[in-house]
Amino acid sequence: MRTFAIEDDFYLDKKPFKVISGAIHYFRVVPEYWQDRLEKLRLMGCNTVETYVPWNLHEAQEGVYQFEGILDLRRFIQTAQEVGLYVILRPAPYICAEWEFGGLPYWLLQDPMMKLRFDYPPFMEKITRYFAHLFPQVRDLQITQGGPILMMQVENEYGSYANDKEYLRKMVAAMRQQGVETPLVTSDGPWHDMLENGTIKDLALPTINCGSNIKENFEKLRRFHGEKRPLMVMEFWIGWFDAWGDDHHHATSTADAVKELQDCLAEGSVNIYMFHGGTNFGFMNGSNYYERLAPDVTSYDYDALLTEWGEPTAKYQAFKKVIADYAEIPEFPLSMKLERKAYGTFSVKERVSLFSTIDTISQPIIRNYPLSMEACNQATGYIYYRSLIGPARKIADYRLINTMDRAHTFINQELLRIDYDREIGQSYSFDLSESENELGILVENMGRVNYSVKMNHQHKGIKDGVIINGAFQSNWEIYPLPMDNLHAIDFQGKWQKGQPSFSRFECVFDECADTFIELPDWGKGFVQVNGHMIGRFWEKGPQQRLYVPAPFLKTGMNEIIVFESDGKIADEIVFHDQADLGPEG
Repeated sequence: MRTFAIEDDFYLDKKPFKVISGAIHYFRVVPEYWQDRLEKLRLMGCNTVETYVPWNLHEAQEGVYQFEGILDLRRFIQTAQEVGLYVILRPAPYICAEWEFGGLPYWLLQDPMMKLRFDYPPFMEKITRYFAHLFPQVRDLQITQGGPILMMQVENEYGSYANDKEYLRKMVAAMRQQGVETPLVTSDGPWHDMLENGTIKDLALPTINCGSNIKENFEKLRRFHGEKRPLMVMEFWIGWFDAWGDDHHHATSTADAVKELQDCLAEGSVNIYMFHGGTNFGFMNGSNYYERLAPDVTSYDYDALLTEWGEPTAKYQAFKKVIADYAEIPEFPLSMKLERKAYGTFSVKERVSLFSTIDTISQPIIRNYPLSMEACNQATGYIYYRSLIGPARKIADYRLINTMDRAHTFINQELLRIDYDREIGQSYSFDLSESENELGILVENMGRVNYSVKMNHQHKGIKDGVIINGAFQSNWEIYPLPMDNLHAIDFQGKWQKGQPSFSRFECVFDECADTFIELPDWGKGFVQVNGHMIGRFWEKGPQQRLYVPAPFLKTGMNEIIVFESDGKIADEIVFHDQADLGPEG
């Protein structure tokens, strides 16, 4: 039986072992490319791959579990082993990762008393039930059973959230009960009380997350251990993520990162975050909230060692030279050749307003008060509220109460205003001119916050209500719009300028290659390619083109559907062979 132990050092089969790892999130990379990305990690000299596990994908709806396709965690781990890599698994319940709700499933918020990431019995019951489905997927892939999994993480950066040690101990017990045999670790920032808050020294090895001052932070960790224990940076941040509205694509100094990597490997082990970032497909980007809402863009390029589309960077080559001083660099041919292609410009074939086809893609819920997305069993996307608000008169006080994140207000299906983040909830006035008037409100979930205290308040859509002249408006039709059934769009319906709309394109390709779609002069929305949700676009940038991997395409006819919410559309889309993530800074 093979062994991995944490003593004064890491020991693999009783021999000292330096963990040189890189992060790849299987759920951000199409399965067809897993082997390519893992091979490139091995060819850089790394011996291990690390991945998070997103609870909100594997149990997107409560009690329904998915482990197939891009969610085939078992296959990803087996592929890593075939390539010659060990695995660090960071399972749940919370992953942060700039991911929708930090990986927590939305339906936890259906409990009005929910205490996330605490020893709250209903939360513990749900995570324990999930573990009973998750760990059978990987139990026999632990190092003790001939698999590649060396160690697993308990929670994630818990010290920056709370200090409920009983919760952490129960998490350990839940993992052990499911047959986890590997050593356990925690990971926290080395600042303030984070290490003290988030660790359970007798049950899991403390590691740190940081991107600079490695020598100083290792010394803090050494003092915190209080005994001879291995030093490890579980997340060595070598880049950063972008949010919509940033004025640049974040890029970091290769020279600085190389120096810090040298310091990591001189004294301990490392997991490079990210080795390959990948893509926030669909609506799965997270958000941060400090002074304002900052939803992350579709790309998770992260200025990583591999680009979003899998190309090694200058930073990759520089890291490889450093790693060569500590590990043998293998040589073998890549199993696949990736190509990029500019397919050119295509014109729209059909277009229909959302309001003309809403009844074909959603069934209304009738209530005398609005419901949040969570109350409608909806995770992501949009939701539309409709109500008759009476005859011509002045509306002196119009307010949306406890509403997130971006709201379009329509009067008789004509756009009145768009409110975003802190603008929502302010009082506005307008005049009604018809004998009967219809109020419509389209609300977009821009991505639930993935870090810090705002996570406790992430109900999307309209949670409390709509004020009309000082009182709550009643009698609503509520249309959930997760946008997961666009095949039901009726393109024979009417299109009206200024309304949210769907546009359909037919694109004939003579071969399938990676490509990047640009929507010049479009406003805001999302793109679907042959039924695959690519992600969001927004004219405010910095990202200007969306990555479309070749496995999403077909030789011959390809159907592209673009939803645009702001009434700002064009008649063309363009496919390029180069990305445009915005100016670097």
